[in-house]
Amino acid sequence: MPDYVSRAEILIRKAPEDVWQMLTATGSNPEIMFGAEIVTDWQVGHPIVWKGEFKGTTYEDKGTILEVDEPRTLSMTHFSALTGQADEPENYHTVSYSLEQVPEGTRVALTQDKNPTVEAAAHSEENWMLMLKGLRSVVEGTLVDD
Repeated sequence: MPDYVSRAEILIRKAPEDVWQMLTATGSNPEIMFGAEIVTDWQVGHPIVWKGEFKGTTYEDKGTILEVDEPRTLSMTHFSALTGQADEPENYHTVSYSLEQVPEGTRVALTQDKNPTVEAAAHSEENWMLMLKGLRSVVEGTLVDD
């Protein structure tokens, strides 16, 4: 199976601790993760669930927390039944966030592996950029469009 990696990056003008707090908040926030409710305790090896509605279809995505290094690294697996794929380990993505303190604030870099095509990777990058822009808006307390 091909493995195309999606990448997205954004600068948030706040400290890594502020970004981390919002990134690891549970519950639902319309600006982050497309309004999905996030259910987890953020412990390595424990489950994470994203519940929501997409284009009128209720979904429940799932995964496992792989790494938590506050406030620098967060990594988890992710599976969505909406893809139509079987719930098998080879169909889980790994999503990783890296937070780096820079003079202007925090650089957040995100990767998602196991995209089956270049087009799928590009589509994922677009979605992740939307999510990161939402995260920035919430953390900075502004609605930013660029």
